[in-house]
Amino acid sequence: MTPATSARRYRTPPTVARELAVNVSKVLCWIRSGQLVAINVVERLGGRPRWRIAIADLEAFLASRTARPATKTTRRRRKADPQVIEFF
Repeated sequence: MTPATSARRYRTPPTVARELAVNVSKVLCWIRSGQLVAINVVERLGGRPRWRIAIADLEAFLASRTARPATKTTRRRRKADPQVIEFF
């Protein structure tokens, strides 16, 4: 696998932010909260994280946040109480 091939399989948070037209801090918030799966490729632990997001994980994240049409709720009519007289 060449570096160019592996670079196509992963995105950085700034790249994802540009694609989704959101701020980079929003993408990092999704990563920290666990909503968006990312890999930390930093060389030493304890350093500044360098996140990479797999394209498959990004697609799964977007699919989970896709709006779905609301189900139509049916209104239930109240049964008339035979002992109550309503005046209009």
